[in-house]
Amino acid sequence: MHRLLALLASAALLLTSTACHTLDDDRIPPAAVNIAFATVAEWNVYGVSGAMDYRVFSREERLPAGYPFLATTHTGYGGVLLVGDVLGNPRAFDRACPVECRSNVRVAIDSKTNHAVCPVCHSEYDVFSLGGHPVAGEAARKGYGLRPYRVGPGRSGTYMLISY
Repeated sequence: MHRLLALLASAALLLTSTACHTLDDDRIPPAAVNIAFATVAEWNVYGVSGAMDYRVFSREERLPAGYPFLATTHTGYGGVLLVGDVLGNPRAFDRACPVECRSNVRVAIDSKTNHAVCPVCHSEYDVFSLGGHPVAGEAARKGYGLRPYRVGPGRSGTYMLISY
């Protein structure tokens, strides 16, 4: 029994001493996010349809085209990247690169790597399987992740809601 406890304690110490640096996903300034989908049909048009699918929401750029932006619709600091993770679950992140910290420097999905990539510092983030964690570039060296947003059922009959 003592041997098992010693082994478990050693394993725990090893894991904590070799664990990755903590993730800093709070570098982007807080900004209002509210994207509602009034019906399942609206989600089917403007939401994500499953694993590895993505959409970009930007009130400033009026993306996606045709989305019914309301006075209550807000798309964060640099816009919202809505993705279907590897299991098909919807996840959302702010598009602003946390290294650059500017609302007009936005990550975009690279179709070859399936990573969100910053056009300025070239940092890469895995939004489909690692929750917006950095995988390459300055963001990976510094531990800067994309700011996540909540995706869930909305109130008052809305199908899905992305909020901060």
